[in-house]
Amino acid sequence: MKRERPLSAVVSEELPPEVAEARLRLLADVSRALASGLDAEESLRRLARLVVPQLADACVVDVVEGRGVRRLTATDRDAERALRVLPGGLLPGPDDSACALAKVLRGAGPVVVTDIDAPAPDDPLRAAQRTLYRTLGARSALIVPMRVRRQQLGALTFVRRAASAPFDEQEQALAADLGHRAALALDNARLYALQQHTAEQLQLSLLPDLTGLAHLQLAARYLAARERAEVGGDWYDAFPLPDGSAILAIGDVVGHDLAAAVRMGQLRNMLRALAYDSGDDPAGVMRRLDAVMQGLTSIELVTAVIARVETPAGGPWRLTWTNAGHLPPLLAQPDGRTLLLEEGHAPVLGVDPALARGTATVVLPPGATLLLYTDGLIERPGEDIGHGLTRLRQHAAALAREPLAVFRDELLTRLTDDQHDDVAVLALRIP
Repeated sequence: MKRERPLSAVVSEELPPEVAEARLRLLADVSRALASGLDAEESLRRLARLVVPQLADACVVDVVEGRGVRRLTATDRDAERALRVLPGGLLPGPDDSACALAKVLRGAGPVVVTDIDAPAPDDPLRAAQRTLYRTLGARSALIVPMRVRRQQLGALTFVRRAASAPFDEQEQALAADLGHRAALALDNARLYALQQHTAEQLQLSLLPDLTGLAHLQLAARYLAARERAEVGGDWYDAFPLPDGSAILAIGDVVGHDLAAAVRMGQLRNMLRALAYDSGDDPAGVMRRLDAVMQGLTSIELVTAVIARVETPAGGPWRLTWTNAGHLPPLLAQPDGRTLLLEEGHAPVLGVDPALARGTATVVLPPGATLLLYTDGLIERPGEDIGHGLTRLRQHAAALAREPLAVFRDELLTRLTDDQHDDVAVLALRIP
């Protein structure tokens, strides 16, 4: 992240003490506002509210968007005037304009505008600025760039209505520093958003495509944590075996970063190869996965459920599963009964590959829904896990007769309103 200049860098020692103190306080308040969150646009709105009326009668924030300019916000000591400036509109780009805003966006330093009523023939951006000045009753304006790394991100426009109060050199330096700080906040937020988008796309690309299991009615979803907006090691999978059965799996690799997402992808690929080639039951596959994971990777601790679904044409569907330290799968029946599949439980992967692991079996009733999920769906900070499991069973019972996609979406909506962790879910509807 880029750093700001010292607060005192633009406050001259020649100023009266009370003025210097007020400007230092303004810079400190603006710095706190810009650093208070990763929503840069909301931070810029706070900046505009802070500088009015201390530095100007009105403040307008414009950001570059593509080849145009978007008016983000306008703040005025007269609230009715501010309401007349409609934010969000895309103004013409600065390339072909001669107005002061265009000059600033093309690289000029702070520009003071005094020819407020100058005509604007064939210059749409200048015409828009003239309308803005008239709406705000401007007699003079100071426009400073939001520029970082030689990139123009936008501009701040400070408006005064008194003709006798021009912006002096000290005020121009102060406004330019505000523009610099705003640019840093906006650029950092955009870089963070780009990094997170890239990370989330990577994780989503590592999750499986379930279209190869057309004979099974499946619904899955991955949600990144809201608070951290980080990727992590939550994963699910579903794939066919040579004998016609299918493997369903879900798990959680320790960590909330790109490394965890990459380890998750490694683990899922190893599971596919071992399950498809070995012919073992789920417990045998889990033991092999544990041994390979500890022998060939740096992955440390993993919770997982591996389940095999048998779908014979002439008999009931059957589920065989093993659990390595993960939350128990849930079976929700159309009559509202729910069952936590707590058998077949053993320690997490990464402790001892020689540990005994058992396999459990259950008949899947027609119309029932099998749900595999990670802990982010039910866990809440400071709450006993039992409360989360009870909440899950109640909502699953209420939704058990809904179409599978509705079951999944409603369950996520009801249980992730206060989401603190990544969530992965995989649901199977028995016909």
